[in-house]
Amino acid sequence: MDIQLPYTPRPLQAVLHQELAQHRFSVLVMHRRFGKTLMVLAHLLRDAVMSKRKNPRYHYITASRVMAKQVAWDYCKMLAEVIPGVRMNETELRIDLPNGARLQLLGADDGGDRLRGIYSDGLVLDEVSLLSETLFTQVIRPMLSDRQGYCVMIGTPAGHNLFYDYWCMAESEPGWYRKMYKADETGIVPQEELEAAKAAMSDDAYNQEFLCDFSAATPGAIFAKELAEIEEQGRITKVPYDPGLRVDTHWDIGVSDATAIVFTQKVGRALHVIDYFESRNEALPFYARVLEEKGYLYGTHNAPHDIEVTDWSGTGKTRREVAYGLDINFRVLPKLPLEDGLHAAKLQIKKGTWFDRENCHQLLECLRFYHRRYDPKNRMFRTSIVRNWATHGADAWRYCAIAQRESFDGQMPPQRIAESDYNPLGAQI
Repeated sequence: MDIQLPYTPRPLQAVLHQELAQHRFSVLVMHRRFGKTLMVLAHLLRDAVMSKRKNPRYHYITASRVMAKQVAWDYCKMLAEVIPGVRMNETELRIDLPNGARLQLLGADDGGDRLRGIYSDGLVLDEVSLLSETLFTQVIRPMLSDRQGYCVMIGTPAGHNLFYDYWCMAESEPGWYRKMYKADETGIVPQEELEAAKAAMSDDAYNQEFLCDFSAATPGAIFAKELAEIEEQGRITKVPYDPGLRVDTHWDIGVSDATAIVFTQKVGRALHVIDYFESRNEALPFYARVLEEKGYLYGTHNAPHDIEVTDWSGTGKTRREVAYGLDINFRVLPKLPLEDGLHAAKLQIKKGTWFDRENCHQLLECLRFYHRRYDPKNRMFRTSIVRNWATHGADAWRYCAIAQRESFDGQMPPQRIAESDYNPLGAQI
């Protein structure tokens, strides 16, 4: 039976369909209004209809189920309604085909945990910059293994984040394909519309949404200006570890969330940020081993105020007490209002701070993407911060800046063994 889907690809899209059929993993960076969602859904549905496998499964996955329904479900129904015997499940956002194949829209609301155990012959990850950093490696990649399915990542840049990392990786990774389409090159959006959009948008927003500029600052980014200045000054470069100087650490500690550690050395009046480490769902002994494996000569370990009051993993001890038992003597930083801490963090970047480009790559990405929440109703950025993958590194940097401005008062952990010079036998000591 000849089935003609109600979709006619543009010339650029027709070329893309051919490339996607020849590559198992693809990263496509496309400007707004390129028609990427309709294109990838048509690609998935065509493969589902033509598949000769038993019970083939295809998936479209984005940040949330609500987003998947709003963005893609109407397209799915429009494409599939011409197929005889097709069944559409509105509740499950699923299309069942006569050959036993299914195309389903899914959301990664919980980081993708609900997707575990599913197999897939082919899937699309939309707006990758909004997805969990572990979604592909821990959930999606295993989904594709037993059927050797394919994965297409699509989206528009939103700074140097996860999507950018995969874009860079696809350049050299064997078997991967990548392609970027800018609005001033494709001709899909009329030139007069581009000019009108540019007049109404900030340069960063226009460059990001229409010119696919990964380096454009995230709207509301707190540290964008300061990082751009020191980049121009050459202070993001190779910053080697000096074995003759002690290394201070600055922590943002999470129990069921990520823990981030910034490693610094004071070199005269300059602050050298030589290393960064982040992990999640690990207990404090894990990080104690990380410190040991780094092999640095340590000075002061700095931690936020809540290290005094929060139990670690249900031991009944505070995090500080647990750390002291692992030979990590934390200096407790004072609790400052968020805005005071952010001000200190911005000033610290500007005044003589150097970052190691390679070892601190993840930290720099966190700082570039850390941004305030936008209030579209009042057309202004709020004081509140958007909580996401960038928060932990940015918070650790904020604590680092606070540590530079606060003098060390020698505060030590509570004494665990009482001292006494009392002699029960009455001897003189």
